[in-house]
Amino acid sequence: MNNIKLYRKRLIPAECIYLKDDILLYLDASKIITKWNAIRPRADLDHGYSYYILDKGIKLSKFYNSKNELLYLYFDIIHDTYHPEDQSHIFTDLLVDVIVYPDGKVKVVDLDELADAFEQKLITSEELLQSLRQLNELLTIIDSNQLSVYTDFLEQFET
Repeated sequence: MNNIKLYRKRLIPAECIYLKDDILLYLDASKIITKWNAIRPRADLDHGYSYYILDKGIKLSKFYNSKNELLYLYFDIIHDTYHPEDQSHIFTDLLVDVIVYPDGKVKVVDLDELADAFEQKLITSEELLQSLRQLNELLTIIDSNQLSVYTDFLEQFET
């Protein structure tokens, strides 16, 4: 389990970062849970947990400040490319994200980047469709107050 390598690939701006300092807390065929410190520390963001829901194309991250107060839930729509030869996962961020604040406010962000990436041929039409379909499924779950489908599993790993 400790030999697995996780990468975060962004299209805008273009970068692929090896998440070498993330701590793997759980792994099975459809789920990965990690604990991490901010790659680029900010005054408001210190650390968090991420739950990669591989069969749904979603990554749920819980962002905390230095006082261990929850800032928000952050959902990335992702595409996972697994390389068995070196046990690596490359998680391509398909740009559109959903933020859920502790007060229940929901914000969809980066739809413009999704459109830009498609125009610039950084993503395929299949990836565009995947992103929109996963966004729709996620918003349906949020709208029907079913976020516990994702948050309950993650919470058992928070320390």
